[in-house]
Amino acid sequence: MNKKVKPRIAQLREKVGLTQLELSRIVGVTETTVQNWESGRSGVDQIERIIRFCKALNCQVEDLIEYVPQEHFAPRTNQPVSLNEVQKLLGTDRHPSTSREETIDEGVAEKRQGLKFENIKP
Repeated sequence: MNKKVKPRIAQLREKVGLTQLELSRIVGVTETTVQNWESGRSGVDQIERIIRFCKALNCQVEDLIEYVPQEHFAPRTNQPVSLNEVQKLLGTDRHPSTSREETIDEGVAEKRQGLKFENIKP
């Protein structure tokens, strides 16, 4: 026999004296999301999966997640932070005395030298 799932979120919320808006702010979702969860329009499948996880692993919901200290997510200090550092890592850095402007000026000069006036039509 297939059972209809009826969430108990509203019952539990009311038991602790929270409104849907208060619960939504605590959980970090919209009030509409809480309304949908309570009515069974959405969220039920995810809750059922979590229950199956816990039964299969013989654990509590809290056991499914490990909270890691923030320092594990600190940015790595050996990453390049400037364009010059990236270019140096890629081997595309220029001689330190050559600026971008000098390189552009040289390229323009080379193109101008290659132009012949007889190829230009009025």
